[in-house]
Amino acid sequence: MSIYNQSRKTIILLIFFSIFGVIALRLFYLQVIEKKYRALAAQQAVQRLIVYPTRGIIYDRNGNAIVNNDALYDLMVTPREVKKAMDTSYFCQLLGIDTSQFRIKMHRAVVRNGWMRPSVFAPLLPLDVYGRLQESLYQFPGFSLVERPVRHYPFHCGGDIWGLIGEADSSIIRKSNYFYQAGDFLGITGLERTYEPLLMGQRGIHYVVRDVHNRIMGSYEDGKFDTAAIAGKNLKLSVDMPLQLFGEKLMQNKIGAIVALDPKTGGVLAMISAPDFDPNILSGADRGKNYLTLLRDPAKPLYNRATQAMYPPGSTFKPLEALVALDERVITPSFGIYCVGYYYGCGRVLHCTEHWLGHSKDLETAIAYSCNSYFFDVFRKIVDHTGNVEQGLAEWRKYMHNFGLGHRLGIDIPGESPGNIPDTTHYNKIFGDDHWSSCTIVSCGIGQGEILETPLQMANGACIIANRGYYYTPHFVAGIDGNTELLAPFHQKHVVTDIPDSLYQYVVNGMAQVVQRGTGAASQIPGIIMCGKTGTAQNPHGKDHSLFIAFAPKDHPKIAIAVVVENAGYGATYAAPIASLMVEKYLNDTIAAGPRTALLNRMMNTTILPDSLMKYVKPADNRLDSIWNRKVAQLKIKRHLETKDMIFSRNRDHRSKSDYFIRKKTYAVTENDDRP
Repeated sequence: MSIYNQSRKTIILLIFFSIFGVIALRLFYLQVIEKKYRALAAQQAVQRLIVYPTRGIIYDRNGNAIVNNDALYDLMVTPREVKKAMDTSYFCQLLGIDTSQFRIKMHRAVVRNGWMRPSVFAPLLPLDVYGRLQESLYQFPGFSLVERPVRHYPFHCGGDIWGLIGEADSSIIRKSNYFYQAGDFLGITGLERTYEPLLMGQRGIHYVVRDVHNRIMGSYEDGKFDTAAIAGKNLKLSVDMPLQLFGEKLMQNKIGAIVALDPKTGGVLAMISAPDFDPNILSGADRGKNYLTLLRDPAKPLYNRATQAMYPPGSTFKPLEALVALDERVITPSFGIYCVGYYYGCGRVLHCTEHWLGHSKDLETAIAYSCNSYFFDVFRKIVDHTGNVEQGLAEWRKYMHNFGLGHRLGIDIPGESPGNIPDTTHYNKIFGDDHWSSCTIVSCGIGQGEILETPLQMANGACIIANRGYYYTPHFVAGIDGNTELLAPFHQKHVVTDIPDSLYQYVVNGMAQVVQRGTGAASQIPGIIMCGKTGTAQNPHGKDHSLFIAFAPKDHPKIAIAVVVENAGYGATYAAPIASLMVEKYLNDTIAAGPRTALLNRMMNTTILPDSLMKYVKPADNRLDSIWNRKVAQLKIKRHLETKDMIFSRNRDHRSKSDYFIRKKTYAVTENDDRP
């Protein structure tokens, strides 16, 4: 038995010494060979700094940087390392704050990130403060400066489109599963938000050695344990920046929107939401104060009217109505009605703009002169032709859905509104089952009633007609460095219906006549056949809104556009001239001399604002003038706009207006006049 006991004892000792040896070897490795943990243990001498990557740059279609980067510095604090004996008064003097603000900031840092982790004490220091602080920072242990790339917008416009970056708050940090940290900045609006994963890049780590006076002596272990920051991807947009600036100038001191698209790709050529703001004021140290100022502005410059505002499309809706009627075979291109300014088909008088006989003799002429009576009748034929108004409305609504109405198109900036196309459920709720007819909702035939569209949807509708039946999802980004998969959905062709090209041609011809001899004749472009449609949107809060959609040239279109000018009256008065100038600028790169230059000057110098906003009118020599002149020179636009004062002549034949407003329960019909 003693022999067995001795053998068992030997085995136990061997196991014990083996375990001890493994532990000893591991400790020797960690303390002598592995230096990374030594670095982390030496927090008093070695400091871990986050290196923020450079965000990707955003370029326009011509390679001009429209969003790039500047460098500012955040003042960081690790509360545990701050010495009680520090000269607080001198520190506050350097920062330009008082001691009470110092205590508040320290408290916030502790609450936000604890005693041991660094937090932002003062973000995005102005250069003069940074210069003063850098020289004396060694006197204040626990404080450090971290370089922070911030956005710069050299063209001073388009903030609601390019987007803004902001600091990650606690909710964003939690939602990101703590990927973002306190003090991180990320895209919160526009393209910056949509393409945040690509633009942000990847953070890096830099270890530095400090001496007993808290001064940085250099990199720890020659940067052996550092991780390099990886810059974000660059974006190339379809936007034409000279056209964008031109549109900004035209919409100065007005409220509304312009959307210009390339019908062959869906790329956004220009998107203007007026009033605009300079996004640079939201990228510096005063961004919080400036944001509140913009937020309280009654003109709502932070509201992107191009994609979020919803307007009754008015007569700009009539070309789509005509396509549905032709495809359903409820009319032929030669179909006409008798109209001398009134429609009696619903047992009450509904007004039409035109009073001369022959303006509604066929489809093309009715489009050219925007005959309300004609499209009242056409709409009723569409919804009544099945014998059941609910079934007819459902089929009509399906067409409109295919045209991109009543739902979001999917543009690559957040916040897009869906618009509205009413359905049978809506009318049954208002009027009751079987208590409404095509006459009850006849205003839909002229783009009024419950129909709502965004300017983006209006421009996309023009693309569909220009392309004779298809569109691409509107988008800004045309290319991404090293990544094409994300853009694949924007390259898919959406064929909306099986309406033949021959039927589209009748509508195209009618829209061409709008500009050649109809309601938009005053907006003809020399040498260019533009197809358009004027519209006037009912506004219960004041003067009607001016609308216009168009594409050009008639054959092989290169641009489709929608313009909305709020409180400007008839579509032909302001929206159509602005659209024609945008089209001419894009296709010819200049504006013709003579009447066209006079029209340009009039559009640029006209103020159209509600009385409550007149105090916000900007002087003629505001920032956009200087930006315009500077950027035109930078982009080498050789021909400058002439400034001769000339009288813009307009043909007013048969252009009278009779105001009326007819109500039935919650239903209203308002005259949809397109005449200047």
